[in-house]
Formats: sequence, C-alpha cells, structure tokens
Amino acid sequence: QVQLVESGGGSVQAGGSLRLSCAASRFDNCMGWFRQAPGKEREGVAALSTGGGSTYYADSVKGRFTISQDNAKNTVYLQMSSLKPEDTAMYYCAAAPIVCWPDEDEYNYWGQGTQVTVSS
Repeated sequence: QVQLVESGGGSVQAGGSLRLSCAASRFDNCMGWFRQAPGKEREGVAALSTGGGSTYYADSVKGRFTISQDNAKNTVYLQMSSLKPEDTAMYYCAAAPIVCWPDEDEYNYWGQGTQVTVSS
C-alpha cells in the first residue's frame, strides 16, 4: 500500500507559479502527476522513476513544469511556472510499480487531488 496526500494547490493568475507536493507513505518505482479538468479526461502531466531519476512530461507542460523528489521526506513535487488558464484542473499524485509513462492504467495508488485554478 502507498498512501498519497497532495497539497499546494490554489488560485493564481496566468503567468504565475505554484508548487504541488505529494507526501507518500513510501515511494513506488514510479511517481506521477495527473490532472483532470471539468468535462475532460484525466491526462498525464509528469512522472519520474524514483530509482533511476528518469523524468517524463506531457508536451503541453514541457519547459514549464518540473517534477522532483525528496527522498528524505518521501515527497514528490511538481513545480509549475508560466501557468496558463488551460492548466486549470484537479491535480492528482499517483504511484506505479513498474511502468512510469505514459499509461495511467499502470498507476494503482492515487491521492485525493488538489485543485489548481489559473485565471486570465
């Protein structure tokens, strides 16, 4: 079992920044961030291999978002910069045992989510 608790969401104007945190009871091989906007399917945002350090990003966030891990705190972060209104969504942290990207079906542990709202 992996328990995940997200925090750090909020409201920000376009161009602003937020840092999301995911506190985990333990790391799995893959830790990822996903998001779901109203009326849309959930999509992958970023993921990392906690052992190998490989990172993966959706094309829509490359160059703006950075995923990282703090092993001492069992925490995964998503630093979001140059935020756009289309980044508005509920953001979820998730854990997977083997495959990190891009299939969210590989992820079997999920947090409750944290809301990010970007206004223009």
